[in-house]
Amino acid sequence: MLRQSHDHHAGTRLNNTRDRQPGDPRSILMTVDAVGGVWRYAMDLGSSLRDAGMQVTFQGFGPPPDEEKRREARRIGDLLWADAPLDWTTLDESDLAVIPSLLRRVVEERRVDLVQLNVPSQAFGLELPVPVVAMAHSCVVTWFRAVRGLPPPPPMQWHENRTRVGLRCADAVVAPSSSHADMVAAAYGALDGLHVVHNAVHPLSVDHPKESYVFAAGRWWDEGKNGAVLDAAAALAGPPVVMAGATRGPDGQYIDIRHARALGEISNIDARRHLARAAIFASPSIYEPFGLTVLEAASAGAALVLADNPTYRELWDGCGLFCDPASPEEFAAAINSVASDPVLRADLGRQALARSRAFTLSRQLKAMRQVFAAAAASAVARQRSSNKAMAS
Repeated sequence: MLRQSHDHHAGTRLNNTRDRQPGDPRSILMTVDAVGGVWRYAMDLGSSLRDAGMQVTFQGFGPPPDEEKRREARRIGDLLWADAPLDWTTLDESDLAVIPSLLRRVVEERRVDLVQLNVPSQAFGLELPVPVVAMAHSCVVTWFRAVRGLPPPPPMQWHENRTRVGLRCADAVVAPSSSHADMVAAAYGALDGLHVVHNAVHPLSVDHPKESYVFAAGRWWDEGKNGAVLDAAAALAGPPVVMAGATRGPDGQYIDIRHARALGEISNIDARRHLARAAIFASPSIYEPFGLTVLEAASAGAALVLADNPTYRELWDGCGLFCDPASPEEFAAAINSVASDPVLRADLGRQALARSRAFTLSRQLKAMRQVFAAAAASAVARQRSSNKAMAS
């Protein structure tokens, strides 16, 4: 039998329903995982939804979160955790068969008005009487296309169909950037109701004095994060390079960081301390649907040194230095040019800070409310169509 853990909301029960607008769902179920950036996205959006008068329940899959993350989630709403994998961590599609019935049960028990799935394949086989929004953060197919230039290998090719069906089952689909929306459409075909809503974060303080080092954060075992290039650049860079994040993945993936200072996994609080202090932030990612940590660094006024990928060009063009993601030499040269020129560093930091102010939590909330309304209209039309089919 599938095991499900329950962590109950630790704060005062919702009392700000006056902030809820007409058409807002009263109760939202949002799926999460504790492995990557989805957690940060879900907590920040979830806190905005709660503050706007909506009740949020998080349903987790995959490796369970640590106690710090559990406490963070409980400050926002209830946290449920299922003993079921994320799609990209299993080779056996049948491992995911439990997901539709589990989600249906939670929707019924908690009287959920809207479901937001942060993995689109979770909509596969899911039939609910409420609107379903699928957030296309990342997926196996677009990862392989971007990182390897190839489709997934045969044992993983079932992902393409499962994600395609999930995207089409959803009442609305959201991508975090236009570039990633293009990747999703190229991989799965054109989608009706595909919305682009940029991510947002709680901004960092710009008052902290900057220190002469480079900070980078990511799950470095992921080949798409391209950590080996930044580690090689660290051997050529003047200022120290500090890389925070896991170096060993859930399926045995591993990167040996030799030249940068490897911190391993650190808490969100410690990561934000580094983001506030570091004069330079670097990201060598090949595959990046958005890049929340770049936004956090920009909100603190760090100078950005970024891989020249489509997402970073879309979001940060004119606000940082761009490097060939295959060239440690280019990354080192860019880092050294910023470190040796205080005027350039300050100018890049100001530009990044100004751009970061476009990605506010209030703007994200407004856009997601529009998505929820579109999903609700789609769900009504879907139900009418189903009723007609049954009547005939």
